[in-house]
This record gives sequence, C-alpha cells and structure tokens, in this order.
Amino acid sequence: MKYTFFLPVVTLATVVTAQAPTKVNDFNLGPTKLGMYVYVPSNLKKPAPIVVAIHHCQGSATGYSSETKYQPLANSKGFIIIYPNSKSGGGCFDVASTATLKHDGGGDSQTIANMVKYAIDKYGGDSEKVFVTGSSSGAMMTQVMAGAYPDVFKAASAYSGVPDGCFFVQGATATQDPPGWNNNCANGQTTKTAQQWGDATRSYYEGYNGTRTRMLIWHGTADNTLRYPNYQESLKQWSNVLGLSNSKTATNTPQSGYTQTIYGDGDSNTAKLVGYSGQGVGHTVPVHESLDIAFFGI
Repeated sequence: MKYTFFLPVVTLATVVTAQAPTKVNDFNLGPTKLGMYVYVPSNLKKPAPIVVAIHHCQGSATGYSSETKYQPLANSKGFIIIYPNSKSGGGCFDVASTATLKHDGGGDSQTIANMVKYAIDKYGGDSEKVFVTGSSSGAMMTQVMAGAYPDVFKAASAYSGVPDGCFFVQGATATQDPPGWNNNCANGQTTKTAQQWGDATRSYYEGYNGTRTRMLIWHGTADNTLRYPNYQESLKQWSNVLGLSNSKTATNTPQSGYTQTIYGDGDSNTAKLVGYSGQGVGHTVPVHESLDIAFFGI
C-alpha cells in the first residue's frame, strides 16, 4: 500500500485571521474517534443551516478553519460550521474501507453524520439545510458523505478529490492508520461507465429512494496527487446518480482559465450537478467559499 500526503496550495493571501473553532469535548457518538470542532456565530439563524468542512491530509480542523473563509460567511449568514478532525497520524480520512463506504457502516463517514445529528440537537441546526465540502482527502470524504448519506446532505462541494468509492481497498478497516491508499485511483487509472459508478454509489445505501445530494466538483488539470481523470469520472458518476444526461459548458467561468460544466436544468447555483475545471491548476484547487455557499442556497 502506498501512502501519500495531500498538500493544499495555500498562499498568504488565502490565510485569514478568524476565531478558532471550539472542540466539542462531549461528542461521543463515534463510531470512530474523529474530533469534532464547531464554529457557531453569535447571530445564528433559527433553525441554522449546517456546513461540514473537511480538511486535507497533513491538515487539521483548526488549520482548515484558518485556511478557508467560511467563518466570515457564517457570521453574515448565520450558519453553523462543523470541522471534523482526522484520527490518523497523517491527518487523512478513511475513504477506503467497506465500513465507511456504507450507510451506518461503522466508519469515519458515520461519525461525521453523527456530528450533524449532534449539531441539530445541541445548537438548533436545520436538518433540511445540511451541506458538506472539503479539499483533497476532505473532498474524497465529501463525495463519500454524499453517497452514503444522501438523506443528510442536500448539497456538496468537492475540491480535487476522487469519485465516491474510487479509493476502496479490499481488506482496509475503519481503524487502520494510515487509511488505505489506492494508487490506481489516485493516478487516474480507475475508469468505469457512468452506470457502473452510479451503481456503486447506490450500493452504499441500499433501498434508499429519496432525493440525492446536489454536487459541485472542482479539479485542476495539473493535479499530480489525485490526477485530473478523476474529474471526469466524478462527473460521470454523479450525472448517473442524479439522472442527468445533457450538459453545457462556459469558458473562463467563474474566472479566467476555468471551464464550467452544468448538467441538466438550472444555473450554477440551482443545477443538480456543476463542474469546474481549472486549466494549469495543481493540487488543490483554491476554495471558492462564496460560490459554495451560493450553490448551497444559504
């Protein structure tokens, strides 16, 4: 098994000074030992939308809170932010085991879903407005959360990740440290048809027939960690899961060098599936917080 850290592209301009999130010491719902950190603004809406923001490898909950700019938006819009903190020595999340790739299967994904339940009960979170985002390992977990818990998450935004289930490793366990590494997937060598990807996602929550999570996918063409073919594989997967076939593209959107792809009806804020490809952008795509929040409808 190969193990590689995911290093985000962070410049001084992207690091903001903000109040650190608070560790929730009495969160004990498990089943894995992820730390739960929260940011609850003083002008909290009632009930309050919830955004789960998941860090990259070699990262942390507090680190991701300062690297990203979700907290100023939480202050102005009154939503709760949950920052899960990895239990692994390298700071990665388990997206490889059977346990995490299953609804209530006993892995990291279930622990994160239980953090949402805690926030709904403890802080007055709105169960109808729960969203998830993340970078690299956090982006991989974002797609896993959308696949295994479509009943929890209404929309998701994944920065430089891989398709839901792509990192599966036979024999990987929920307690393994480091989590399983799938070299073929990381190198963009795992390809499936849209139907095969969709069937995989549907298998993680058998019998679920409800609404599926809307998806926003970001990837850079120069990504040498989780290579660019994972972008198209992710779009294939979610277009099938969401039952979408037609797409339209726009260049230099939302900025120079990016190409936007919208599947089905709606615009960049209302469509069920939107992709952004960054020409020459490496690992990871810089977080576009305002676009995420607009896509979430907060």
